[in-house]
Amino acid sequence: MTRESLPLLLDKLCQGDAEAAEQVFKVYEPYLRKIVRRQLPDRLRAKFDSLDIVQSVWLDVLEGFRHAGWRFRDAEQLRTFLVKATRHRFIDRYRQHRRALEREIPLSGVQRPSTQPRPSEIVRANDLWERLLALCPPEHHDLLRLKRDGLSAVDIAARVGLHEDSVRRILRELAQKLALQESRPPPSDPGE
Repeated sequence: MTRESLPLLLDKLCQGDAEAAEQVFKVYEPYLRKIVRRQLPDRLRAKFDSLDIVQSVWLDVLEGFRHAGWRFRDAEQLRTFLVKATRHRFIDRYRQHRRALEREIPLSGVQRPSTQPRPSEIVRANDLWERLLALCPPEHHDLLRLKRDGLSAVDIAARVGLHEDSVRRILRELAQKLALQESRPPPSDPGE
């Protein structure tokens, strides 16, 4: 916007011209948002942002031009007014949210959920363990316990005296037996 075009835009703005208002807003909006962002603490960014403040001020300015007969000598006077109005609106919003911010507890202070398994998960794991032990011969129980403890096939093979491929085969066969067992429908009760 040039110096010569601003008085014309201000006159059109005073007459309620929406296009002139949009052009003036586009000129001042980035500058006013920067003013708000400099003062806006991180904790308040979740409550409102700089555009909320600037749009709110701009609505008041449009009302002032249309109904209260506001007039500004030049662009500098308009800019000074907009800066002051923006700062005052920011202070109002800050005061509105200050008490809520003082009462909020940051997530870092909140206790995190436990990483321990829930009781229902423990019951399911124990049930699965019992089914696995029932499916494999007793001589493979040690192998299964070592796998449950998190050992690799190589480490298990070294401890139980088998080849690592044999350990993998035994575990794979056990998984297949378990999958087959789970895919079968439960036996029906002969008394029904």
